[in-house]
Amino acid sequence: MNPLVRKLPGGIAATLVALLLLVFIAVPVGLVLIKSFDNSGPLPHWRLAALTQEALALLPEDQRQESIDRWVAASTLSERVEASAVAYELAGLEPSWNTKDPFEHQAAAIETAMLALPAGERQAVEDAFPVAHIMLHKRIALAFAVKAQMPPADFNRLRAATDERYGFANYLAVVADSYLRKAAVNSVTLALIAVLTTVSIAYAIVYGLNRGGIANPTLTRNILLLPLVAPPILVATATTMLFGRRGLITYSLFEQTLGISDADTFNVYGPLGIIIAQTLSFLPTTLIVLDNAMRRQDGRLEEAALMLGAGRLALFRNITLPLSWPGLKRAVVLVFIQSLTDFGNPMILGRDTPVLAGVIYNEITGFQNTPLASAICLWLIVPSLMLYLGLEQFGRRKRYVSNDAGTPAEHKQPMAVRVALNGLAGFFCLLIVAIYLVMILGSITRIWGVDWTFTLAYFTPEGLAAGMEGTGYGSRDGGLSEVWNSVRVAAIAAPIGGLLALAIGYVAERLRPAALGDAIAFQALIPAILPGIIFGVGYVIAFNAPFGIKQLSLTGTEAIIVINIMFGNLYVGVLAARAALQRIDQSVDEAAESLGAGMVRRFWEVTIPMLRIAALLGVLYVFIDGLTTLSSIIFLVSGNSDLASVAIFNAASSSSYGYAAAKSVGLLVVSALAMGVVVWVERSTRRAHGMGGAVSRSDQQLSVVGAGAAF
Repeated sequence: MNPLVRKLPGGIAATLVALLLLVFIAVPVGLVLIKSFDNSGPLPHWRLAALTQEALALLPEDQRQESIDRWVAASTLSERVEASAVAYELAGLEPSWNTKDPFEHQAAAIETAMLALPAGERQAVEDAFPVAHIMLHKRIALAFAVKAQMPPADFNRLRAATDERYGFANYLAVVADSYLRKAAVNSVTLALIAVLTTVSIAYAIVYGLNRGGIANPTLTRNILLLPLVAPPILVATATTMLFGRRGLITYSLFEQTLGISDADTFNVYGPLGIIIAQTLSFLPTTLIVLDNAMRRQDGRLEEAALMLGAGRLALFRNITLPLSWPGLKRAVVLVFIQSLTDFGNPMILGRDTPVLAGVIYNEITGFQNTPLASAICLWLIVPSLMLYLGLEQFGRRKRYVSNDAGTPAEHKQPMAVRVALNGLAGFFCLLIVAIYLVMILGSITRIWGVDWTFTLAYFTPEGLAAGMEGTGYGSRDGGLSEVWNSVRVAAIAAPIGGLLALAIGYVAERLRPAALGDAIAFQALIPAILPGIIFGVGYVIAFNAPFGIKQLSLTGTEAIIVINIMFGNLYVGVLAARAALQRIDQSVDEAAESLGAGMVRRFWEVTIPMLRIAALLGVLYVFIDGLTTLSSIIFLVSGNSDLASVAIFNAASSSSYGYAAAKSVGLLVVSALAMGVVVWVERSTRRAHGMGGAVSRSDQQLSVVGAGAAF
């Protein structure tokens, strides 16, 4: 077979994959960058006046003065007042009257002010008045009167009185505007504190899990990782329900029962509440990264150090901690980025603590100020990049590798250390269990903190209408319709995203197209590198009437949510597929090709069966994230396609805790069922292939690699 013909299917597949990633990943992110420089807005009066005079000069000479006189003569009182103020400005003066007074009062004040002006200044104002009136109130008529003689750009500029401008004004606003500056300081401060608390706690727990300091490491891991399958806003909602103004602890216990505090003043709202919620929210992913790093350490190094007389503190400082440094760096950057781009926890618990991520949400949803939101999105990358580059300078010439990674240490921790580590892990396990129990209790409680009567009204719209009348809590839609919307969207995105991830991994690892290979691999990882909020804003910009064609718009549809979820989570399946393909001998694929199997048949009948674990991981990750994601899709939902995570956020923001809890419980049940199905399918597949029930160590680490590889 001709070599060119043989490579043609692979080239076509690589091109299609590259185009998909370009359109749905690279372009939205690139448009955020371009939009951030957009300073378009109303033309300044002096520029609009000049454009108006240019347009007047295009009128036929015999009609020009007649048109000006007619437009001025037809002006109303309010129009004359407004034009007089602008005429003063064009003449280089400032109005000496109050421009907010009623028009009748202003008209009298203008006459007095004009009489008080020197003759030259009065003449300048009178000369500027016709231009001021026409540019404010008759410019559209003027624009169409000279449309044939004007360039299209000038015509549109005059008609709309706006101009396209590009520059750094949106970036400088973060520094110049006091509110944005305060939000930036809050964001960085909270992120640094979250790094300190989360990484410290996670490292201590991981040390106990891997060094015999915690009694039941398997159970502890499972409990601490539970928030991974929960909506990101669940922790903040539960924290409020426990420690808010009507919290179970602060109000019901401390104020009503014990009478030792006032819940209106002693509660979780503010920076402390944000830190508590962020620490609990980011703890699972930090545990994964650090656990993966510590499991790879050779425990025999520690055994040898102890035998040579090293003390426990010296052992930790000189061996355990240095070998953990690569994982610690990834964990620090991961938590810093997560905190910096988190708007759910600060908006629920912060109240008077603005952060940049919350400003982005407000600018998009409240003011439609996409350029400023885009600039702030890119500002969020700067401190994260600086932190990453700074950490890379520490120990960059050292190697953090042991000879036989993964051998556990057998030495026992002292009793005091075991007690402390068990207490720390147990405390956070109890907190996480309490969060889930509070959500369940809140979903069946009539009014949280006020009326503890049992009810199922929040789960069914009919029950809500019948059981909540007169409570003031029946104004929102009840039931689990948003949960089913999330399930449907995730069920569509998961199999397509999982299959596409395998195809991308196969193209990048097996076909290795010379020109596109690196571009494909890099584009697939972009959503893992950048905050999800950038990905959401990028979709708003890219698919709201692309190329100016409204018929191509995807905003407001369910399709844009499916695509966003699918492409935003491809990287886990791609990383898993590439890792699995690197362990599979390529001769299997070559043997199938020599027997006459085409590329598509080889991929479908040879590659996919061998990548079943990677496929399950990719599908599960897309599905779970589709159920629980918030940061990107909150900008994409509409009245026709509302999702559960957004509904939970809205309900928690308005203190409708019953609705938030019921929908959270619905999502948790679906997530648990999905994970159970995947585990059952995986075990059935292994038994069918004679692999037994045991999972290899490399497969156990697969999800860990997928979660932490990007960092």
